[in-house]
Amino acid sequence: MSDAKTSSSPRQSFSRRLFLLLGSMDLAITLLLALAIASIIGTLLQQNQPYADYVIKFGPFWFDVFETAGLYDVYSALWFLVILTLLVISTSVCVVRNGPSMIKDMWNLRTHVREKSLRVMHHNDQWSVAGTSDATVTALESELTQEGFRVRQTVKEEGILLSAMRGGLNRLGYIFTHVAIIVICVGGLLDSNLRIKFAEWQGDLKVETRNLASSDVPQESRLPVGNQAFRGSVQIPEGRTANVVFLPLRDGYLVQELPFRLKVDDFRITHYATGQPKSFETDLVVYDDELPEPFETTISVNHPLIHKGHAIYQSSFADGGSRLKIAAWPLDENAGKAAVDFDVEVFESRQMSWGDQGLRLEVSSFRPFNINPDPTEEDPDNLRDFGPSIGFKLRTVTGEAREYVNYMAPVMREGRAFYLSGMRSSPAEEFGYLYIPMDRQGGLKAFSQFLQRLHDTTSVETVSKQMMQETLAQMSEATNPQLQASLQSTLTTLVTLYLQGGFTEVSNFIETTLPESQREKLGPAYLGMLREMLARLYFMDADQTKPVTEAELLFLQDAADAIGSLTRYGSPVYLALKDFEHVQASGLQIARAPGKLTVYVGCALLIVGVFILFYLPQRRFWALVKQNNGESEIILAGMSNRNPRDFDMLFDQVSDKLRRASGNSDSH
Repeated sequence: MSDAKTSSSPRQSFSRRLFLLLGSMDLAITLLLALAIASIIGTLLQQNQPYADYVIKFGPFWFDVFETAGLYDVYSALWFLVILTLLVISTSVCVVRNGPSMIKDMWNLRTHVREKSLRVMHHNDQWSVAGTSDATVTALESELTQEGFRVRQTVKEEGILLSAMRGGLNRLGYIFTHVAIIVICVGGLLDSNLRIKFAEWQGDLKVETRNLASSDVPQESRLPVGNQAFRGSVQIPEGRTANVVFLPLRDGYLVQELPFRLKVDDFRITHYATGQPKSFETDLVVYDDELPEPFETTISVNHPLIHKGHAIYQSSFADGGSRLKIAAWPLDENAGKAAVDFDVEVFESRQMSWGDQGLRLEVSSFRPFNINPDPTEEDPDNLRDFGPSIGFKLRTVTGEAREYVNYMAPVMREGRAFYLSGMRSSPAEEFGYLYIPMDRQGGLKAFSQFLQRLHDTTSVETVSKQMMQETLAQMSEATNPQLQASLQSTLTTLVTLYLQGGFTEVSNFIETTLPESQREKLGPAYLGMLREMLARLYFMDADQTKPVTEAELLFLQDAADAIGSLTRYGSPVYLALKDFEHVQASGLQIARAPGKLTVYVGCALLIVGVFILFYLPQRRFWALVKQNNGESEIILAGMSNRNPRDFDMLFDQVSDKLRRASGNSDSH
């Protein structure tokens, strides 16, 4: 028996120490500070963003550090949930330890106070009145009751003690505030992803990182309908339905099943003059098997739909798979052939063959309008709608891709119309633009025919031979076969070099092949011959009897500039947007927070508790009435747990009233 008692004593001692530690003020303050710091981090660092954005922002090293610390999803991090749980335990222990004594103190009038204690209190007074102690006690008790105090008489050896208290419910303020912290933290735990983390630890759940359609996501990455908390998003095109929502988690996502289906009947958006969205709303149809029939509703920003505890918010918008009609104009040796028309949808990816090249076309975006700066001399801040545009990528078999954005309507530049196409090799670059001149018929036919002649060996040889003969006819060695072949070869070579890299390539050829002594003389001659060749090829089929107009010369100049940039453009075709059917998608954010009501109850308790603490202080008075030589001697004392300066005034007021009630007219 003695051994058992000896061995159990340390365990009880440790349990007691642990109990006291969990209920200590120091631990509670430490946990609250840790939660405050975590909340600051969660506010300053944008949460639940794609991991690629964090890598770009912080770099690989700090990305790994922050990811290990769980800073990209602070409120769902394991350490945050542990702190929250410890705070619940600590506050609960504190309530268990101190709650009974506080409740007891609410009703305890402290009738065991002695005369010596009354005399040493900071607030005390003393006076005498004629009369018996019973009459004096009755008068004092009546006055204290009128002042709102609960009063109790206690007969002591030295006299009769009146114990009075007002504001006893002040102790409820402490209890309510502590219970409120527990309730709010429990609500936070209910709305956390503890269930998801637990399922991951068990291996029953796996985060999906691949870009899959919702129907293709495996079962191990899907969450069934239940009472769990979640917050996710889904984009639903007009006329389509969805019964799932995507939950972002670390570098992937999970699919949460919904107990109903949502159909986007119509999506509407209005814009400011700058092109920025002004407002947008969605007409929804909700299909629920538990309802006799579907119901329709309209949601907009800050006006969500609440259904079955699910809050459905209007959060964003995107393209919903607009149907586009594209004309592919060849820009290589197939130039001059008729454009090939085909239909494609936004977000569609397909393998295409253009000439000898096989490229994957990935249509990424469509915009029905583009409000961009278009400064003029009269208005430097002028904005203009550049019309519809499509964004796409052309990806090679090796995975390399170039990004393009092509505008449907021609743009004006120095009074001339051009079809505009932007290109960049990576998202980190700015778009560089290709300007293809529009012909008199409003299309690309004249440009395509000119490009075709440059690629046509027969046409180039015919024009180069004609130009060679005209040039040598003015020389004494016009019949020299070697000179004829050399000049004609030079002319065709210049056209070939031009197709490979424009005038820049020809200039490089001059710099690297001609002797330095001849560059100054032959360089301009070569460039002049190339321009002459380009002009002859362009006007090859023109009516020679008609004079050349300035518009034709400007078109030739613009076309030559565009063709010289095609190598950098990097595409064998120019994809022109001919027509479109715009389909929009409504971006919905759907959240379920079963702990929300719990948090609201906790907040209400906190407000009530704080109000009681600040506006309902506990005030106590004691009046000891002693019979002495036919007179009643009264010793009055008081104390308050809050606002000592306010109590100074209250004590003086109560003291004066008690003096008058007892028959003493002297003022305190």
